[in-house]
Amino acid sequence: IAVAIGTIAVVVAVAAVLNVVEPENSGVGGYGTIVIYDAQKREARFLNPSGRIPVAVDSDAFRPPTPNYQQNRRGAKAVSTPGNLHAWEALSKTYGKLPWDRVLTPAIRLAEEGFLLSEASARTIANAFGSFPAHARAIYGVEGRPPKAGERLVQKDLAGSLRLIQAEGARALYAGRLGDAVDRAMRQAGGFLSAKDLQADRAEWWAPIKISYRGLDIVTASPPANTFDYLVRLGMMSRFDLVALGHNTTPYLHRFAEVTKHGFWVRLKYAGDPEINPPPLAMLLSEKYWTEQVARIDPKRASAFVYPGASEQHTTHFVVADQWGNVVSATQTLGNSFGSRIMPEGTGIWLNNSLAYCTFEPKGNPMDAHPGRRKLSGDCPTIVMRDGRPWVAIGTPGGHTIGQTVPQMLMNLIDFKMDIEQAIAAPRVSFVEPDSLSVESAIPDEVRQELAAMGHRVQTTRGLGNAHGLTIEYDKSGRPVRFTGASDPRGQGRAIGY
Repeated sequence: IAVAIGTIAVVVAVAAVLNVVEPENSGVGGYGTIVIYDAQKREARFLNPSGRIPVAVDSDAFRPPTPNYQQNRRGAKAVSTPGNLHAWEALSKTYGKLPWDRVLTPAIRLAEEGFLLSEASARTIANAFGSFPAHARAIYGVEGRPPKAGERLVQKDLAGSLRLIQAEGARALYAGRLGDAVDRAMRQAGGFLSAKDLQADRAEWWAPIKISYRGLDIVTASPPANTFDYLVRLGMMSRFDLVALGHNTTPYLHRFAEVTKHGFWVRLKYAGDPEINPPPLAMLLSEKYWTEQVARIDPKRASAFVYPGASEQHTTHFVVADQWGNVVSATQTLGNSFGSRIMPEGTGIWLNNSLAYCTFEPKGNPMDAHPGRRKLSGDCPTIVMRDGRPWVAIGTPGGHTIGQTVPQMLMNLIDFKMDIEQAIAAPRVSFVEPDSLSVESAIPDEVRQELAAMGHRVQTTRGLGNAHGLTIEYDKSGRPVRFTGASDPRGQGRAIGY
């Protein structure tokens, strides 16, 4: 969703509505990353809803030789502390112009009255339906079967939970009846998350990080978010004359493939909780570092990815801007589709499987599931500043592809002068661990063959990510006068103005 409206409080309304109409992607039981620009104070801020890893986690549960270690990455043991609701409340209290109860009303109405399922949503439910608990199948099923496109999905339990949140605020989950239901479900399913983890959760504000790219400031979330790797990618690409290389040509994509591999290496090497093992940002975000790393790229051959010694896209992204110039870029997720497939009975709330996105080998590496530490989310919500004002707000879902999709869209906008719709729709590529290059089918076959001849293990895919973004134009006095939004043709979002 990309909208231009009269108050920043709509962010919470949008997030809550998405919980209802895309229950597989995000919601109260999930986590995410939010970057905002406060026009009055002329400052950007990062709000971290990713929460902490439960204190009782045993990361060996996700590694061999533990029996069922792969299943543990998907189910109850992979549930981490959900932070979205605390973030919604923090946004509402800090910037909201509407009362909390009014903000949640649209979502409650949609949950109670239902909505007609799209073909894509019906297909997603059908693919997951067999793994739902019985009480969830009763909500999503029609006479015992998954619903079809065009049939109505009514979520009375979720409506009841949202009404409780409407009345009690975030404490309904973190210190109330919903939290009790989560704690009960976790104990029954053998998960690590407990009521104590929920009670300890807090919404945290951080200063964002940024780099200069072609004279523009690229602003995004700071650690504990793992966005610095995408800034490294963008910085390294700034060492090339991209216009001369040509958009999505073989030389251009080869260089980006090599750069994006290094970005992946950087994340595995340096990711960390800023209060325990902070990444060396001064080095990583320096022109000296980018130049040194680019000099190692062979312009004619693909390199092998070497680990530094130590993709699903069931996520949602939305951007919001208002007439005063406030901007929000938010990515929220459950992890995989319907998260852990755990829904505490009577709540209608799906719980995430956030810990599936940790890196478990070798044990103890910075991206491992460290008990009690902050979850290191890989979301990359971004605001691009031009002449001291927000010009672009953009982001995407896509798991480990997120930090590769965002720089490609920004290069489309900045280097190749595309409009927001073109920049989001343009074909893209992504490195896939351990040694593949995923290339969208819209990239010409000739280019794919040439990349393969250079040593890239090319895998053709239909689509990478599902981005949303907007651009803002200003009059001579600096007032926003035009908003242009775009929704990714790979998905089913919309750009709306009020």
